Amino acid sequence: MTDLAEQMTRGGRGTRTERAAEVIAQLTENASAGAHLGTKAELQRQCGVAKGTFNEALRILQARGVITVRSGPGGGVFAATPNPLVRLGNSLLSLDAAAADVTDAMRIRDALDPLLIDDALEHGSARDISGMREILSTMRQAAEDHRPMDFVRANWALHAAIARVSPNTLMRSIYLSLLEVIESHAISVQPAREHPLPDYISARLRLHEELVDALAARDRPQAMRLIDQHRTTTVPRPNPHGG
Repeated sequence: MTDLAEQMTRGGRGTRTERAAEVIAQLTENASAGAHLGTKAELQRQCGVAKGTFNEALRILQARGVITVRSGPGGGVFAATPNPLVRLGNSLLSLDAAAADVTDAMRIRDALDPLLIDDALEHGSARDISGMREILSTMRQAAEDHRPMDFVRANWALHAAIARVSPNTLMRSIYLSLLEVIESHAISVQPAREHPLPDYISARLRLHEELVDALAARDRPQAMRLIDQHRTTTVPRPNPHGG
């Protein structure tokens, strides 16, 4: 194997921190999930960088979900295990926690959505609708800029705004807590194999624009039809035959 220090001196682009992150990431490409890549001291010595630079490179890779770092006997740097996924409409949401926990939160959220839409139809003010349209603008900009995770977070903000219209304190509190659980563990949005991500985002943007229009018009049948279409979160089932 080519020594990492040799790769560091080949004049690649970026800072020494970025180059160190790149060469350590290369070690994970052919490594199995959870494989031990080396101790921190070994990898730092091979990279030939200062401790602070090396630790920053590790932080970058940990944030990307590429590696994990463990301390103590038997510790060191390890290839990360794949992040759990839940299906988010026609896309996949990558998580830093057990998929079952987040999926449960999504399912309960889905069950509460029609009740909160009912409250928004009855109690939503012009100011509430204006605030929702501002969030739609943020979603639209994120879609145009191809920032899927920003789009999804703005989407959640829109649902939080709808929930806050409800006078039902208990239901509102539960719903907002569920959104917090989902958002706090979400890392990235990935395309499902059968659906291009930009197409999914465009469709979800249209759905939410129509939903806010229905709330503004007090059109209950249309709002309920749309929120029923919104209920699309399921756990991807593993294929017993692989693939």
